[in-house]
Formats: sequence, C-alpha cells, structure tokens
Amino acid sequence: MKRDCGEITLDGRDIDGLSLRDSALMMSVVTQHNYYNFDFKVEEVVMMGRTPHKRTMEMDNEEDRLIVEDALSKVNMLDLRDRSFSSLSGGEQQRIILARALAQQTPCLVLDEPTNHLDVKYQLEVLDIVKSIGCTALCALHDLNLAAQYCDRIYIMQNGRIVENGTPEDIITEEMISRIYGVKASVERHPGTGKLNIVYYPKYGRVTDPRPE
Repeated sequence: MKRDCGEITLDGRDIDGLSLRDSALMMSVVTQHNYYNFDFKVEEVVMMGRTPHKRTMEMDNEEDRLIVEDALSKVNMLDLRDRSFSSLSGGEQQRIILARALAQQTPCLVLDEPTNHLDVKYQLEVLDIVKSIGCTALCALHDLNLAAQYCDRIYIMQNGRIVENGTPEDIITEEMISRIYGVKASVERHPGTGKLNIVYYPKYGRVTDPRPE
C-alpha cells in the first residue's frame, strides 16, 4: 500500500510547525525551474537569499553585499551581476539560483536536479561547490555516476517509494541497475578517482560483454 502521510522533521522539528522565516533560516532550496514576473538583475535575485535574515523593511547592508558577492564568485557568475536574470541561459540561471541558496547560509540545502541544463564542466563545478560548503545536502539526481562520485548516502526511488538506501558501494550494483532501470551495465571502481564508475550497454549495437556470465 502506498503511504501518503507521515512527518518530515528538520533538526528534530516538524516542518509543519515552523514559520516561513524559521524554515528559510534552516533550509534553502535549488529548484529546476525558476520564473519571475519582473525582470530582476542577477545580483537582486541572489540578494533574495538574504531576506530571512532581515527584519521587515530592513535595507541591504555591506555584509549582505559581501555575502552575495562571495556566492556569485563561488558559482563563477560575478561578472554577470548586472545582467538581467531573464537574459541568461538555463544553465546560467541554475547557477544563479544556487548562488541565492548559498547567500541564504542555511545548515540544510535541498536540490532538485541541480545539474540539469549544465555542461559537464559545470555539472562537476556545481556539485564540487555543494560538497565543499559543509552543510547537509539532499539532492535529487538521475545521473548515477554523479551520485556515486558525490553522495555519501543514496536513496533509490521507484513508483514513489524508497526501495533501496545505503552507501554508493552498497546500493549501486549491476543487479540493482538491471532490476530498477531495466538496462545492463557494468559497475567498477575507477582507478584514477577510486569512485564507482557505471558503463551502460545500449540495447542496439551492443558490444559483447567480455566477462563470463
């Protein structure tokens, strides 16, 4: 039976009992799609991350500006601080939303496909940043190789339910990939990184697996 109820806690507190300000001080979110009705500048979008730290009608101060500048620097977007957010590419917008979350300075960060729309270089750059900031990060990823490289713990979902959870080494196996994703793959430890590396076998034009069955 599919469960449609339960409780989500953040630092031991039920999030339903938190005010919007309290939850925003504890958790920041990077979503896939971000639209604004007004044409904000990049710097203004990132400055929105400072809102939970302010009293009503309090103006931005020098500390806020330094935090925003640092966040933009971390995502390599400082040079575009005066650009219109709507004029950016999807990948650039994604990095700005990550910068906004960094400016929020929360102990917990939730990311929904943060590498979507990004080239390989920026996929690694974004996840390197997330890994380096030292907060708790809950990240939805479809790329198992990225998950194996960056995640300490992995939860596999199928039909809305968690069916597997554990370390990458425990969870990412050839048997799991075949059972959950319906494809054949090899899982080996990369000699250069020491991390798991997944190679998928295409259905058509598949080369013969050199390993014995």
